Amino acid sequence: MTESDALEALRGDDVDEAARAAELLWNMWHRSGDAGLDALLQEGIEAMQRDDLPAADAIFTRMINEAPAFAEGWNKRATVRYMADDYAAAIADCRETLARNPNHFGALSGQGLCHIRLGQFREAAELFRRTLAVHPHLGSARDNLRTALSEIVKLN
Repeated sequence: MTESDALEALRGDDVDEAARAAELLWNMWHRSGDAGLDALLQEGIEAMQRDDLPAADAIFTRMINEAPAFAEGWNKRATVRYMADDYAAAIADCRETLARNPNHFGALSGQGLCHIRLGQFREAAELFRRTLAVHPHLGSARDNLRTALSEIVKLN
């Protein structure tokens, strides 16, 4: 299955097939084509799992410097920066991810979460809508869209 096929399956009616397609996309997005870079990605993920955010940030920054076209380096650093409550930097990294992979539903949703944390609910809602356009079965994006919309109503 190609990336295009997997993206099409995400938008289909078969929820199980969409889940398999999402997993396949994540697997594709985690492969750079360079064994050294893939090992660095794994090292950064392990640092995140240990909650060693400074080490993870440094590893993903190194990846970005070595392979700026590899979207997942940007996405993982965005995740680390979100975890560190550095939402503005995480948003910048999500934008870099999306410039390289506009269908990256993880970066779309992650950027939306950052905007929620910053109280920017209109921006968040737009990102969750974009997430759902790519991956309509992503329940967390639907829930987060509802949250953002309810906050917008409260502000009006």
